[in-house]
Amino acid sequence: MDNETETIRRILQETGDTWAVVGLSTNRSRAAYGVAEVLQRSGKRVVPVHPKAEPVHGEQGYASLAEIPFPVDVVDVFVNSELAGGVADEAVAVGAKAVWFQLGVVDEEAYERTRAAGLEMVMDRCPAIEIPRLG
Repeated sequence: MDNETETIRRILQETGDTWAVVGLSTNRSRAAYGVAEVLQRSGKRVVPVHPKAEPVHGEQGYASLAEIPFPVDVVDVFVNSELAGGVADEAVAVGAKAVWFQLGVVDEEAYERTRAAGLEMVMDRCPAIEIPRLG
């Protein structure tokens, strides 16, 4: 198993079940909405993080990671690459264990900072694709 595949496996199977999904709103046509459903079906608690702070999939939403009043294991990032580094830095600040940048979300410097802070990190991948691959 290559290093990236092993990191994906650890995040999905060992890191914890509370996932903050940054960019998740009630907009059913957005990828975050469907991926959050897949995460829930696989046993994850999905916490919506969006400026509107609206409930999604039965979970209370929050306007930022800092407003979540309980620990978060993984921060799943559905914002554009220009904003993703700031979200990764927030994930480090709130004590998350891992950061997952979705397909098309790439920031090499944020990746390096996040890994240097001791967090697991995956970039430009989708858990809804990786979960079935792991079996």
